[in-house]
Amino acid sequence: MTQLAAQQTPLATPAPAFTAGPRRRRRTDADAQRASAYIYIGVVVAIALFGIPFIWIVLTSLATPAQLSQGALGLLDFQPYWQNFVDAFTMIDFPAYAMNSVILSLIISVLTTAVSATVGFGFARLRGRGRNLLFAVVIATMMIPSIATLIPTYVLFSRLGMVGTYWPWVLWGLAGTPYLIFLFRQFFTSIPLELEDAAIIDGCNWWRIYFSVFLPLAKPVLLTSFILSFTWTWGDYLAPALLLNFNNTTLAVATAAGYLDPRGNGLLTVQAAGAILYLLPVVVIFLFAQRYFMGSAVSSGVKG
Repeated sequence: MTQLAAQQTPLATPAPAFTAGPRRRRRTDADAQRASAYIYIGVVVAIALFGIPFIWIVLTSLATPAQLSQGALGLLDFQPYWQNFVDAFTMIDFPAYAMNSVILSLIISVLTTAVSATVGFGFARLRGRGRNLLFAVVIATMMIPSIATLIPTYVLFSRLGMVGTYWPWVLWGLAGTPYLIFLFRQFFTSIPLELEDAAIIDGCNWWRIYFSVFLPLAKPVLLTSFILSFTWTWGDYLAPALLLNFNNTTLAVATAAGYLDPRGNGLLTVQAAGAILYLLPVVVIFLFAQRYFMGSAVSSGVKG
């Protein structure tokens, strides 16, 4: 009987495995949506904080001096006063100063891009004793503040008789830029070694490899270097104010010091309008080239 009862007793079934039910999945989705909402709120707040100065200068450029004197209330309730932009263009020789800025920016952009690309290729592909040490020295110069070299730079160019000319910008362009050298070096390092070996087998020397193989692949980085060099020079105030005369200075110096009333006081609304006109070329260049700019920022840091 005992054996028969044991045979008729059902076997114990194992406990079911734990599975996430619909309620838990809904809770996980809700947490993810909440986290995304917090991220978007943070992005919107950051955009608002960064955009407040730009919004303020736009409102100032469209206000009259009387409205500006009333503060925020005067700027929020007014009719656009477009005469400020006319005055900003006519009170100084705006086209001449803009042309000076374009010339200096192009000099720096072309020379710096060419030299930095060549040096970056050398650090990335050429083998030699002391290469890493020289690269470390180049990168270390990025930590030297520019204000520390201001007086020696002026003394040097003054003794060479270059104050008041564009020759300092030519020399700066021929010297390259440590950051751009690093950018090109990272990009050229990421290119597969097989391309270089194939070019060597075909009988190419290093210059032919550089111009025929590597530079065509570096178009995004070349464009990025050109944009960065152009904006750095276009936005530079200190060097033109120190090394150039007012008749051949750049637009940055002219817009900062050229809008004055008969008593020598600054015209804030006209200065704001001049600043908007001054910013437009750089903004337009970036908007047209941002796709290549972002692409090179990603590809230059990835080693293939």
